Amino acid sequence: MSNAAVSSEVDASGRPMNALPFSHLARISAYWLGLTAIDAAVNLFIQYRVNYGEIVDPFFVGRALAVITVGGALVGILVQPTVGAISDYTVSRWGRRKPFIVFGSALDVVFLLAIANSSSVLALATFVLLLSFSTNIARGPFQGYVPDLVPARQVGLASAMVGLMQVLGNIIGFALVPLASSLKNLPLALVLVAVVELVAMISVVYRVGPGQPPKPREGRSWVQVARETWATDILRERSYVWLVASRLFFLMGGGVLFNLIVTFLKQTLGLTQSEADGANVVLLGIIALANIVAVIPAARLSDRIGRKPVIYASCLIGASGVTIAALAPGVPVAIVGGALFGVSAGMFLAVDWALMTDIIPKASAGRYMGLSNVATGSSGLLAVATGGLVIDFVNGATGTLATGPRAAFLLGVAYYIVAVFLLRPVREPSRAERGAVESIPETV
Repeated sequence: MSNAAVSSEVDASGRPMNALPFSHLARISAYWLGLTAIDAAVNLFIQYRVNYGEIVDPFFVGRALAVITVGGALVGILVQPTVGAISDYTVSRWGRRKPFIVFGSALDVVFLLAIANSSSVLALATFVLLLSFSTNIARGPFQGYVPDLVPARQVGLASAMVGLMQVLGNIIGFALVPLASSLKNLPLALVLVAVVELVAMISVVYRVGPGQPPKPREGRSWVQVARETWATDILRERSYVWLVASRLFFLMGGGVLFNLIVTFLKQTLGLTQSEADGANVVLLGIIALANIVAVIPAARLSDRIGRKPVIYASCLIGASGVTIAALAPGVPVAIVGGALFGVSAGMFLAVDWALMTDIIPKASAGRYMGLSNVATGSSGLLAVATGGLVIDFVNGATGTLATGPRAAFLLGVAYYIVAVFLLRPVREPSRAERGAVESIPETV
């Protein structure tokens, strides 16, 4: 394992002071690519299995999606912050975060292969739950690993890189499923995404330093440490709590569109599986291009005018895009909505992480980032569960399969509105307070 030197010097907030090599920033960001690719591929794989695999009645598709996903969401809420807090105190020669990243990634491969070979709602629900358990073992500590390493002046650059890698992860995850479907080998998508995560994990573990030293346990047991994850002292960090809630609803707003698109294409627009493959590829390309165009400008703009104004703008653009998709009479208009959604997601991915790292207590980064990423990890699952129930309810009430997905997309619009109101109480540190400089060079 690499033990690349990491300065023990920290600023008043507990953030490291020495700049991190660009290669390390790239490797850390690449692991985000692996995690995001898993989320994207598994969500789309489940949609294909449920909508085109003939494992459930068409009028019960939404409930099947809810059953498959809700257990994983609950497991993620419990596991990620708890393991993240435990990692804050972990002593090992690899550092306090890496053992969890390795163990969680290895289990991910096992459960991804199990999902790939599942052909019933019960089997999918079981292995999605287990995958949520394993991937959140890695996610919680990894969330804390980044603030361990990144100094204040690199937060804007790191946030942009994280956003870009999440965009690429979504591209890879969502592209692999229709590609595998077109090859009549849907499980291949999850095999390949498992390889992507393993490669990204190895790059981080072997080449990036261990991060900051662990906090002293002061005689407390691991059970006591785990229980402290959920201690009410965290409620004193009011800006943090409001930001986590806002993040959850923002991601659910886009998650309804992103994670129910196959159901929309089949039920509302009446596309066959091969037609859905082609439409998905076009939508993915447009969304990805819009993501990439928006990420770096949004990060640079947030360094100048603040993080919150950029997030407000992303909420407005995202709600507009999902509304257009909900009302779309065909694929071309849905693509316009997808493009706006892509711009919104790119802006948010570039800025939200930076704002979160600006306001959390750095010494307990694993705990706080683990809790914050509950919103990220569970948002797609909750979006599928709630949107799926809306689909079945509206389809049942109208007696047609066409209207339910449109109603679910409008639920996503409501989630964006809630995200705006939850962001308002967040107090954003000034540039002077966060010690920021113009962290993204003009050549980026």
